[in-house]
Amino acid sequence: MNKNLKILINGIIKDNPIFVLLLGMCPTLATTSSAINGMSMGLATMFVLICSNLVISLLKNLIPDMVRIPAYIVVIATFVTIIEMVMNAYVPALADSLGIFIPLIVVNCIVLGRAEAFASKNGMFASIFDGIGIGLGFTLSLTLLGATRELMGTGKIFSINIYPEQFGSLIFVLAPGAFIVLGYLIAIFNKLQHK
Repeated sequence: MNKNLKILINGIIKDNPIFVLLLGMCPTLATTSSAINGMSMGLATMFVLICSNLVISLLKNLIPDMVRIPAYIVVIATFVTIIEMVMNAYVPALADSLGIFIPLIVVNCIVLGRAEAFASKNGMFASIFDGIGIGLGFTLSLTLLGATRELMGTGKIFSINIYPEQFGSLIFVLAPGAFIVLGYLIAIFNKLQHK
């Protein structure tokens, strides 16, 4: 199997940031009250992952070890600012819905962890594929979590009615529902992985 394809698949399955590594729980639990919010947060994070991995892999030999982490944070913050400005300009309602969690991508341990563990040690193409793989794993996880919570809480998925809202359970749209659904999804994911 091609090395880059293996890196991509590992990010989605073996190194899934939500269901396997249990990283980035704050945006995971806070922004997934609907499928669109989960998917949007995941896509924003994926953009930052891909771009920051690319830049860090290109600059890894120029950044002194003493300022490595601050330099990575500056690179990450640049791309977070770009995505935040684009969202505010083109989808302000979504930007308002995600609120503070877009700027907090800067300190998301998934992004900084991939910069430190992968992009700083690998080439440009491998780093791009790592960003795509981890980003897809994160996006798919958040979308699944958001869709499950939205369906069980409101009877909708992506705001499309599946069953009447009166049969939904409000707890799934609230904070406790995030923990409940996440726990079950992790258990299902682990069962499918035979762990």
